[in-house]
Amino acid sequence: MIRTLIVTVAVTAAAVGVRTAASTSAAAATSCEELAALNLSNTQISRAELVAAGAFTPPAAPQPAQGRGGRGGNAFAALPSFCRVAATVKPTSDSNIQIEVWLPGSGWNGKFQASGGAAGANSAVAGGINYPAMANSLRNGYATAGTDSGHQGATLSFAPDHPEKLIDFGYRSTHEMTVKAKSIIEAFYGNGPRYSYWNACAAGGRQGLQEAQRYPADYDGIVVTAPANSWSRLQTWSMWLYQVANRNPAGVIPPQKYAAIHRTVVEQCDALDGVKDGIIENPARCRPRLDVLMCQGNETNECLTPAQIETARAILSPAVDSASGRTVYQAMAPGSELGWAAIAGPTAPYYATETFKYLAFNDPNWTPERPINLNSDVAAMERSSAPITADNPDLSSFFARGGKLIQVHGWTDPLIVPGDSIDYFASVRAKVGASVADRSLRLFMVPGMNHCQGGEGADTIDMQPVIEGWVESNQAPAAVVASKVQNGQVQKTRLLCPYPQEAVFKSAGSPDDASNFECRVVK
Repeated sequence: MIRTLIVTVAVTAAAVGVRTAASTSAAAATSCEELAALNLSNTQISRAELVAAGAFTPPAAPQPAQGRGGRGGNAFAALPSFCRVAATVKPTSDSNIQIEVWLPGSGWNGKFQASGGAAGANSAVAGGINYPAMANSLRNGYATAGTDSGHQGATLSFAPDHPEKLIDFGYRSTHEMTVKAKSIIEAFYGNGPRYSYWNACAAGGRQGLQEAQRYPADYDGIVVTAPANSWSRLQTWSMWLYQVANRNPAGVIPPQKYAAIHRTVVEQCDALDGVKDGIIENPARCRPRLDVLMCQGNETNECLTPAQIETARAILSPAVDSASGRTVYQAMAPGSELGWAAIAGPTAPYYATETFKYLAFNDPNWTPERPINLNSDVAAMERSSAPITADNPDLSSFFARGGKLIQVHGWTDPLIVPGDSIDYFASVRAKVGASVADRSLRLFMVPGMNHCQGGEGADTIDMQPVIEGWVESNQAPAAVVASKVQNGQVQKTRLLCPYPQEAVFKSAGSPDDASNFECRVVK
């Protein structure tokens, strides 16, 4: 059962630090500094200190304010005063998991919200605490926590011959962080959180699904955007697609041509939802005719050669193992052309290179020039990446205790293709049953949104109040409104519908206004 204990918090400042007490709690609250002596299993607390408002500086070099909560500039200047706890957790002799827990000095909303992934470059494999995401949660009144997932540095080179560290990275570090954070919260306030939430994208989305699959009691509500859950198949596809796009020099598509391909695809499929607004509502129903781009004379950036057309068709096709006929991974969606350089450009995808080097082949000298075999290499990847992969569809335990899960994915995501989220959604429904899934699971596909954010569509989406309304008040989301914000101003809004419904234009009004759309299943 999800706890529904209502907490009233009173905050007083004392010479020893900030101490909070809950009127409904039988336990005594602990000052921030006294948390240093807290006895937690396999844990050494190295820091417990009150941070003054606006005084936080990330350790070492400042990290870029990106990921959930990034605002650009100094993401920490507006932070309120909080209690900062840092600890090292060692569930095994080879573990070295760094965690931080931040506790509002006043105004705690009684809830816990965790941050996933790591801020900065190559964050999907990086070891580092996502301070910008934690800052966002703290500003909004939550107690929050983050972890480096058990290693440092943006590489998987730690993994060979260290199976326990790979398990820490794959799933154990977030669970340990969660358990320890809840204990620290309870010690500080005298009460544990009334509700616990996870809300993260990409690598953080993968971690969120691991929590739902492996530790169903950790969180009450989970939001995952563009989750990298099918790790082994995702990285195999990434390397395969890079090689397909670059194996024939005559077929390589210069990035300068992406815009012409994109315009052609959008022109052909834009009106399928009943209105031309520059956005493809459901790219799965788009069948672009790329032959219209054939160069008729001299090659320019507005046309494609026959070899380049074949490459474009391959990019928009799934990776299929010719030996077994198995679809290894879904295809890039029509409309994603402006982002093709991320995987199909001239530079080999970093995450895939790291995974093949240090997991699939345990060979630091492996290079992307070796052709990928969609049969044997997928098998090797699946074996070696098992602790990272989070595609188990059995969420019955999570749902049975009242847990709610919201998936979000941008239709023009060029890094983690949207079809993978649709596949996972379908697999969960098949496993737990449609009636159970309908009470606890929603998938929202976002037209025109790239990876986590960005793109031509409405890409600003606040799912936190949506998941909280569902968990705390049983208000299942029938639709969500997304916004396109530029220079602090809302330029347009878009209705997001629970999959498989789509937003259909009502035939009147501006297509930039979400109220002029309705959710329907389109046959």
